[in-house]
Amino acid sequence: MAGGLIDLKRRIKSVQNTQKITKAMGLVATSKFKKVRVRAEKNEPYINKFNEVINTLALSKDAEESIYFNKNKVDTDLYIIITSDSGLCGSYNANVIKKAVEEMENKKVRLITVGEKARSYFRRRGYDTIAEYVEVGDYPVYWDAVEIMKHAIDAYKNGEVKTVNLIYTKFYSPVKQEVEALKLLPLERPKEKVKREFDFEPRASRVLDYIFPKYLNNMLYFAILSSIASEYAMRMNAMDSATKNAQELLSKLQTMYNRLRQSTITQEITEIVSGAEALKD
Repeated sequence: MAGGLIDLKRRIKSVQNTQKITKAMGLVATSKFKKVRVRAEKNEPYINKFNEVINTLALSKDAEESIYFNKNKVDTDLYIIITSDSGLCGSYNANVIKKAVEEMENKKVRLITVGEKARSYFRRRGYDTIAEYVEVGDYPVYWDAVEIMKHAIDAYKNGEVKTVNLIYTKFYSPVKQEVEALKLLPLERPKEKVKREFDFEPRASRVLDYIFPKYLNNMLYFAILSSIASEYAMRMNAMDSATKNAQELLSKLQTMYNRLRQSTITQEITEIVSGAEALKD
């Protein structure tokens, strides 16, 4: 009985320590989430308006003369995959990797990985990577995206890859995040038509050659910010669930401890009474 009580005490103490850790991690995640969420939400209207400008340019008569409309005659696709550096964020990384594997199935691919989880997963499986980035940080800057995207743009312009694709987690709200797969290159004419055409000076193709890399850089920067916001939202929820589960386990262990202790006391009283009765005889 005594051994059982000691074991239960140790388990209770262990769960209490775990609960303190999950609660602390949840508070840290909440604080970081609030900051990165603001940056992601401020960046989204800008990238949406930038996308409208690109679509307008792409619908121009001579737009397809731009190098970014080129259909390279190779069979290799390039994927930029964004995950986190650490775990304990629910199914965040698993969802991204699952989506990437599905998108790349039966294709010849090259990768640019952002985050330790993507790097370690695809490196272990022998994927061909152009570049690997880890420890981008909770508050990346625009030039981080420029450095990463340069590898993709160069590979496309040099005719090494047929397409450039981006897989990341888009942040919608603290309770909704979805993995998205976007085709960035080659540029294609939008299906919808604009109400009126524009004349560009210089030609639209030359404007696209100049401005499209900047759009790609901003698109990647937004994707990184959105991914980090999603990561911390999911970590926040995961730590909250872990803390609640720890509390439920503590309640069960405490009940078990109280019952075993009561049983032990009852047994000791019974033994004392029996001993006293034996002495009377």
